[in-house]
Amino acid sequence: MTVRDICKEAGANVAAVNYYFRDKWGLYQEIIKSIVASMQQTFKLAHDPPIAGTTPEARFRHYVQTFLEHVLNDGSGCLPGKLMAREMADPSPALDLIIEQAIRPNSIRVAGLVSELMGLPPDDPRVGICVGSIQTQIVGFASPVAARMVPGGRFTPEVIQYIANHVAEFSLGGMRALAQRKNEVKS
Repeated sequence: MTVRDICKEAGANVAAVNYYFRDKWGLYQEIIKSIVASMQQTFKLAHDPPIAGTTPEARFRHYVQTFLEHVLNDGSGCLPGKLMAREMADPSPALDLIIEQAIRPNSIRVAGLVSELMGLPPDDPRVGICVGSIQTQIVGFASPVAARMVPGGRFTPEVIQYIANHVAEFSLGGMRALAQRKNEVKS
């Protein structure tokens, strides 16, 4: 699709797009920047529970619930979800921006929380693998396959709550078990 095609579809002026964004890549980068800003806001909400001084487990449950609500309410059916899916399947240089400005900072915060829950240092490989597992579970539910497996094909608030409880319980159980085992991975 060319800039001209995009402008025709959007009812925009080609000259204005060229002036403000230079080319299709510049336009795409601006869209990615807005997605990154949205992700940053979601992660902030997910990490900042409404009640201060909550337990690590309550903060973890809040994180899972908030992130899942965002992913499943805004998921793969909307433009940000579709662009993220595209970047995952066929990465452009924009993926580096997404990782550096949204995914990596969020993963560091999740690692801090997982570290606290497991009683292990944040750089312990068991913490890192748990962070990856938690994030993969959450994002995995946003796939078109997962949506088709849900009765009625909709993630209602009740279904999202059920999934959030499952992900939290499953993850907490796994973290407890792994924290008890000797680290089998050499860093």
